[in-house]
Amino acid sequence: MPLTSIICSLRDARSLGYAIALFDAFDMRSAEAVFGTALEERAPVILGLYDSVMERPDTRAFCAYVVTRFRELPVPVSIMLDHGTGYDQCMKAISLGCTDVMFDGSKLPVDENAAITAEIVREAHSRGISVEAELGHVGSGRDYAEFGGKGEGFTDPAAAEAFVNETGVDILAVAIGTAHGQYEGEPRLDLDRLREIRKRVPVPLALHGGSGLSAEQFRDAIAAGISKINIATDLYAAAGRLSAESAASGERSYFALGEAASAGFRERCRYYLDLFGSAGRGEGT
Repeated sequence: MPLTSIICSLRDARSLGYAIALFDAFDMRSAEAVFGTALEERAPVILGLYDSVMERPDTRAFCAYVVTRFRELPVPVSIMLDHGTGYDQCMKAISLGCTDVMFDGSKLPVDENAAITAEIVREAHSRGISVEAELGHVGSGRDYAEFGGKGEGFTDPAAAEAFVNETGVDILAVAIGTAHGQYEGEPRLDLDRLREIRKRVPVPLALHGGSGLSAEQFRDAIAAGISKINIATDLYAAAGRLSAESAASGERSYFALGEAASAGFRERCRYYLDLFGSAGRGEGT
C-alpha cells in the first residue's frame, strides 16, 4: 500500500469512536516492532519520528529504511514528524518521506504559534501532507504536580476553535491533563474541557503523553473526543524491563537482549492497538 497521510483514517476514527496510535521509533528495532504489530493486528498506525531523529548523522539513511519498509504494509500507515521544532525541520521531514508532520509551537505566544503553523500548513497541503499543531502545552511528567492538578497550560476551547479556523491545521493536539514521560503524581484528565473542545473543533484531536494513563482513562478520553494517541515512554520501559529479565536469567547475548527488547515493545503496541479500538480497522484497505 502506498504511504499516505493518516488524516482520512483519523477522520474515520473521529466519526466511529476509536483512536489511532502513534508509536515513536528511534531505531530499526523499534520501527520493526511497530511494523510487525500493525501487520499482525491489521491496524492503521502512525510511526512517529521525534524531532531529535531529524538531526542525527544517520537521518537520511534511517528515513529511507523506514519509508521503504512501511510502504510494504497492507494497512493504512503514516510516518509523522513528532514535535517538529519549526518550518525548516518540517520541510526537511517532508523531503525525507514523512507523510504527516507535527509542529509544536505550544511554548510560543499563540499568535506566533498560529503564524508558523499556517505557513507550514500552506506548504504541506500543496504537497498532500497533513499537519498537526499543539495548542496549550503538554508538560513533563516530572513537573506534573506543578501544573497537572492546577490546570495550568491546558487548552482553552474558544482559543482552539479560533486557532483551527485561522491556521487550517488538520489535527490538533490538546492539553487536558497528560504529561510527557513518567508521572510524578496521579494523572487527572479534564474530560469536560475535552468535550467542549470536541464540540467547537471539527478536526481530529490528539492526546500526547499517553504513557501512564489507565485503560479506563484512555477509554474515557476516546469517548470524549480523542482520535489519536501518542505513546513512547511505556514502550521503551517495557523493552528495557524484558531485556533486564533476560540478562538476569543468564541470556545476555546481543541477540537475546535485542529480541527481549523487541518482544516488550511489541507486547505494549498490541495492548494499545486493542485498547484504542483500532485493531482490525485496516481490514479491506
